[in-house]
Amino acid sequence: MNKDTISPRDAQWRDELRRSSTAKERTSIPRVKMGELAPDYRVTCNEEVNRGLSREEAVMEAKRCLDCPDPQCVTGCPVNVNIPGFIKNIERGNFRDAAVVLKESSALPAVCGRVCPQERQCESRCIYNKMKREPVAIGYLERFAADNERLSGEAVLPPCEAPKGVKIAVAGSGPAALSFAGEMARRGYEVHVFEALHEIGGVLKYGIPEFRLPNEVVDVEIRTLSEMGVKFVTDCVVGKTIGYDYLVEQGFAGLFIASGAGLPRFMGIPGENLVGVMSSNEYLTRVNLMGAGREGWGTPVIRGKRVAVIGGGNTAMDSCRTARRMGAEEVYIVYRRSEAEMPARVEEVRHAKEEGVEFLTLFNPIEYLGDADGRVRAMRLQRMELGEPDASGRRSPVPVEGDIREIEVDEVIVSVGVSPNPLIPSAIAGLDVTRRGTLSVDEETLETTLPMVFAGGDIVRGGATVILAMGDGRKAASAMASRLER
Repeated sequence: MNKDTISPRDAQWRDELRRSSTAKERTSIPRVKMGELAPDYRVTCNEEVNRGLSREEAVMEAKRCLDCPDPQCVTGCPVNVNIPGFIKNIERGNFRDAAVVLKESSALPAVCGRVCPQERQCESRCIYNKMKREPVAIGYLERFAADNERLSGEAVLPPCEAPKGVKIAVAGSGPAALSFAGEMARRGYEVHVFEALHEIGGVLKYGIPEFRLPNEVVDVEIRTLSEMGVKFVTDCVVGKTIGYDYLVEQGFAGLFIASGAGLPRFMGIPGENLVGVMSSNEYLTRVNLMGAGREGWGTPVIRGKRVAVIGGGNTAMDSCRTARRMGAEEVYIVYRRSEAEMPARVEEVRHAKEEGVEFLTLFNPIEYLGDADGRVRAMRLQRMELGEPDASGRRSPVPVEGDIREIEVDEVIVSVGVSPNPLIPSAIAGLDVTRRGTLSVDEETLETTLPMVFAGGDIVRGGATVILAMGDGRKAASAMASRLER
């Protein structure tokens, strides 16, 4: 911001900041509340619900940071962002410098600021929690710094080492792949990213709706990687369009596999083959990536009026909220545990409720019923109660004998998890696969059982957050570079 053109509002905030310099004064500042679109409006469109922070709000929130001598927020971040560094730059009004600090360790700050579960990671380690106060809004501030850079039109490019003349291949273009590509490009490697779909971004494009993560935001992050020298190839399936032997023949010195977990799971109950029962992967891909329901696009999609979404994760929330925007009049979340056990972010659950989604917790579908034409018309639900904790620490749901109810539905979206894409593991000899279908890797380096082939993200974890996948990308890049530079 030009210091010679400070608005009266900015001047007022800055005067208040000058008066708020002690720790006691900093801790007395309430956590910022981000503006949101009204629920009755947002269900009619695909506009982003969260509206971001103003400069004044960001500076005031940054003022809350106590600049701890041992910042645990950093250790809570899977990519080890220098959180105090970028926040203090925001406090000083050095917004571009804040973006520079972010990009030292994160290839996708605008993405992470929107979809990462900060409440379980960096913000959960904030010292304010020990004071029984709300933590610093690290995610909001990360989004602000990245958005401010994007809207300024002056891209921040991380410094890259001199080209080494060494080619590296990446299979997939989701968060793990993009994080890896950014790290290797910074180190001077020539990175080629091969994506099976027609757009770059992986789950960021096909899995997350624009009302939560606009494509424009993802595209800007990808464009930055392109300007760093990363080369992107679409419509290319590693293991089918091109093989591992081809990559070796073309002189690629290493391969990072980040092909994700795009294989949907179903529950194996009667009626899952009825018309109108589909996976969340299929539903969201049709709408988000293939334009179903948008003017000028011919991709077909079922527009149910009474829609049930089975599951309690973020993907389930994305699915039910998408169904509302696709015209559904009644939408149910069916989850076999209580709301307290839901893995979805609290914010996503709140948004879904605000948008009219009804939560049927402690229920589990046991059968889908069809009409004479083979279309789903109803679901039978078994009431559940919570028993003893299972291996994950959550209390196991057990059926309440004899308590079964039937609810009319004309569309069911199943969101009970995904499995790793089996194509690459089956196409490349020498890769060991676990019983879960994930790739076996060294825990320290993420190298597979095939030399100079590394892997990360959902193909290893079987399903994870964007930021954990990005952490894998950074970790694998560091390990691969160490091997190449011996």
